[in-house]
Amino acid sequence: MELPRFDPEPEQLELPLKVRLTAFEGPLDLLLYLIKKNELDIYDIPISVITQQYLEYLEMMKNLNLDVAGEFLLMAATLLHIKSKMLLPPAEREEGEGEKEEEDPRAELVRRLLEYQRFKEAARELSQGPLLDREVFLRSFFGEDLAQGPAEEESAAEVSLFDLLEVMKKILEGLPPEEFQEISVESLNIKDKILQIMERLWETDSVAFHELYSPSTPRREIIVTFLALLELLRLRMIRAFQGETFGIIRVFSPVGREEGRKTIEERIL
Repeated sequence: MELPRFDPEPEQLELPLKVRLTAFEGPLDLLLYLIKKNELDIYDIPISVITQQYLEYLEMMKNLNLDVAGEFLLMAATLLHIKSKMLLPPAEREEGEGEKEEEDPRAELVRRLLEYQRFKEAARELSQGPLLDREVFLRSFFGEDLAQGPAEEESAAEVSLFDLLEVMKKILEGLPPEEFQEISVESLNIKDKILQIMERLWETDSVAFHELYSPSTPRREIIVTFLALLELLRLRMIRAFQGETFGIIRVFSPVGREEGRKTIEERIL
């Protein structure tokens, strides 16, 4: 599957906000997501397939003006190195190793993934336990139902950055080719888009991601909407859930209007 190139390039969008991926997930998270998405055996990773998809996601993140940290680029180099070693005949791989038994070039990566996965699962279990004074909300606008999320999201799983990227990729791939047109910076204002999203969320229990734009919405505005959602997630002003794997993503806000407006004014340029 070839990732489409999106025009304009990030620098041409002139967006005031550059989202840092380190506030969300890292390269091992992306690899685990791709393994789960493709229903692969973590002990027998088809390195060529994973490398291609990993590079496609990196290209997409850069095209969406996401700040791709050095760890992502280092992992890309690691995957390419492993792929090159996998292409060598076994005899050439063993050259210079003496009597040492040959190790699968993927072995170290698999060890890192398994270790990281164990830590993630342990952290998830710990986060579900009671912690003194953690996330204690006393404001009146937090009702019991709202604090737990909308009723229809009770059995849903909270989404990751890469779930959102997957949905975004499908949306952009489904758009018709866009002819170049001049758009003012004001029409791409992240802060205004954030306020627009929050006003809509304050008026309802939850909103599906695809309902945040219309069929006539320009490609650039859809990208700005996506960046606004990421910033809101980083600030913990919204939460996003998915009822089933690769299903519809719905977002809701556990923050009241007054507190939300104050946060936006203070923390978003």
